[in-house]
Amino acid sequence: MTVTPAIRLLLADDHPVVRAGLRAVLDTEPDFRVVAEADTAEWAVALAATGEFDVVLMDLQFGAGMHGSEATAAITAVPGAPRVLILTTYDSDADILAAVEAGAAGYLLKDAPPEELAAAVRTAAAGRSALAPAVAHRLMDRMRTPAQALTKRELEVLQLVGEGLSNLQISKKLFLSQATVKSHLVHIYAKLGVDSRTAAVAAATARRLIRR
Repeated sequence: MTVTPAIRLLLADDHPVVRAGLRAVLDTEPDFRVVAEADTAEWAVALAATGEFDVVLMDLQFGAGMHGSEATAAITAVPGAPRVLILTTYDSDADILAAVEAGAAGYLLKDAPPEELAAAVRTAAAGRSALAPAVAHRLMDRMRTPAQALTKRELEVLQLVGEGLSNLQISKKLFLSQATVKSHLVHIYAKLGVDSRTAAVAAATARRLIRR
């Protein structure tokens, strides 16, 4: 009789209570084995490089350290890397697009029921995409109206506007010229039907395009 190897998991989240809750849920699945935990994105990247994991469950926000999407990109850039399943509370277009572009195999929200989480882990481990229904719906909406959808760069610029950064600060953070930042804002205003930074942030927040 052939025994199927357990799916080896790495839990990456900066909250101990969240990691404990995830472990308690995942340990009930006979084909899962939680091998290690990481409380920083940097540590998750280092552990993932050891080759001891099949799936990394990755949060997006890790305090002042590396962002979960950055960690995902670093992990998936290595040949034979484990699959990365984003598990977060954020469902904005900016977060979803950044994670997908970074190479995430799936995107799930933390309020997902245990059976949905388990199914997503198995789907990711099998090399397929695992998206929460709400996330898949948002991506489909973007595909239906591409002319109205903000690009990933426009979302990045608008997210920083929402955080209170000036055009000069945004240009330095994203390595863009101020003229390019202004051009992005013009396109953002046109797509959102607004005429100011404040109105753009309000409209984007209401539509869950950016995180507040």
